[in-house]
Amino acid sequence: MLYPAYVHIGDDQHAHGVTIPDFPGCFSAADEWEDLPHMIQEAAEVYFEGEDMPVPAPTPLEQLAANPEYQGGVWLLVDIDLSKLKVKAKRVNITMSENLLHEIDRYAEQYHMTRSGLLAQAADQYIHRKQSA
Repeated sequence: MLYPAYVHIGDDQHAHGVTIPDFPGCFSAADEWEDLPHMIQEAAEVYFEGEDMPVPAPTPLEQLAANPEYQGGVWLLVDIDLSKLKVKAKRVNITMSENLLHEIDRYAEQYHMTRSGLLAQAADQYIHRKQSA
């Protein structure tokens, strides 16, 4: 998902600093521009690791650009892979047919997965496939 990142442009003595407004307190830096997306992804993963908080939707760039707090730098839209964020798991109760449940369990066992892991992965892939279509 594309998130706006505000880049404080570095120089020969300083790295490019990055603020991710949708993740308060999440910062990153890199010496080279091409390293910024990787470093931002890594910062987001560390920021959410084990936390019990929802991942917010991206704030529209137009709204952030109008904020006077962001002056003197540039905006970069970064595709953050939300499936790599290890937020705290939450237990849920769902209902489905017994036959489907048996199929899920057989498939999960065949691929050395848990039922929960398979369902979460399948839902994530389904949602992101629909969003990119």
